[in-house]
Amino acid sequence: MDELVPLRRPVPSELVAQLECKEGPAILLSSDYEIVATNQAYRDHYDNEIHLGTSRCYEVSHGYTTPCDDNGESCPLRQATDSRRRARVFHVHQSPAGPEHVDVQLTPIIDGEGGISYFIEEIRVLETTSAKTGSFVGRSSAFMRVIELIERASGFDVPVLILGESGTGKELAAKALHAAGPQRDGPFVPVECSGLPDALFESELFGHTRGAFTGADRHHTGLVEAAKGGTLFLDEIGDVPLSMQIKLLRLIESGTYRRVGETERRPLEARIVLATHRNLERGIEDGWFRADLYYRINAFPIELPPLRERRDDLRLLVDAILTSSGCSKTLDERAFAWLQRHPLPGNVRQLRNLLERGQMLADEDTIRLEHFTASQRTESEPPTPTKIRTLREVEREYLRWARDSFHGERSDLASKLGLSERSLYRKLKTLES
Repeated sequence: MDELVPLRRPVPSELVAQLECKEGPAILLSSDYEIVATNQAYRDHYDNEIHLGTSRCYEVSHGYTTPCDDNGESCPLRQATDSRRRARVFHVHQSPAGPEHVDVQLTPIIDGEGGISYFIEEIRVLETTSAKTGSFVGRSSAFMRVIELIERASGFDVPVLILGESGTGKELAAKALHAAGPQRDGPFVPVECSGLPDALFESELFGHTRGAFTGADRHHTGLVEAAKGGTLFLDEIGDVPLSMQIKLLRLIESGTYRRVGETERRPLEARIVLATHRNLERGIEDGWFRADLYYRINAFPIELPPLRERRDDLRLLVDAILTSSGCSKTLDERAFAWLQRHPLPGNVRQLRNLLERGQMLADEDTIRLEHFTASQRTESEPPTPTKIRTLREVEREYLRWARDSFHGERSDLASKLGLSERSLYRKLKTLES
């Protein structure tokens, strides 16, 4: 006698029609995570083999054997079931081109008896993160939180303040925000605030007219105007001179600016994104940053995690950096294990530099550990003494290493060294003598 196969209820044609109306990839799910229908956009994009009614979403999208929340990720189906409302999560899905970041929205379909019969899952592939960007990739929870904040901020015209240690990828995050928003087709204009002399800051930012000051022999278009229709990225905002901070505040508050030498005010027609590695709240306390400017630009802060807090992303980062540089070389496991143990205080920037050095030193197709440690001294490692030296010599060399390798406020470095900030300042001054 043949084994009886349970009959499955037919999928309502109106729901299948709804899927086909979706612009991007979409699938219909049962309450048991089964994929019961897909639209043409999904089939075109993923081109994967699905057995409707038996393949489950977590198997197809992630390769898991159990639902996402059993594997450390948010499960939109579980959220939508509990809340009976639309759920939204940011995930990394498998695709024919490799891992890709996606914005997933799941809508429960309520039947006539008030129960949930199906879920429509819409998938939007995020173009802001891919191997093409070089090093703005990851799948750790810390990185996915950043992606979520970028996507949520992209549709709102409010200042975004990107925070993070040196080398964490603040400009890449700003570019991702630019690419995700309506200004993506406009210019992305980065401004290195620490590189602008005080005397030229206003002129470079807002522009000037001919004759506005000595040497102004022609009209000059400022960076604010150059960013029209796009994004103005003010990097290292903490280094803006105090006298200029009020002008930035007026630009953001009023949405207008004035060229040097003009009385007419011009409209700001660009999105403003700012970044700093400095502690602006401490800057307010110490008097080098305006409180009113801080509260205006801190409307939507996005803090980038240091690499030590997203070690799970190291493999993806290595592959993405090597791919984006056009390198066909691979990293052997011993070298990768060394990277995992290495503190990497310079974050992704330091990782990229190490890989670039490894590419240059490796004659074969494999980057090995000796290609990272070929120099006399590896980054962030104090020198190894080869002879007995005086304590003063050792202290001076250690202080020089600590000063050059630490990326942060001097007060934080003093705390790590067990010194007062004044004592550290005094000791560092001796290095110059």
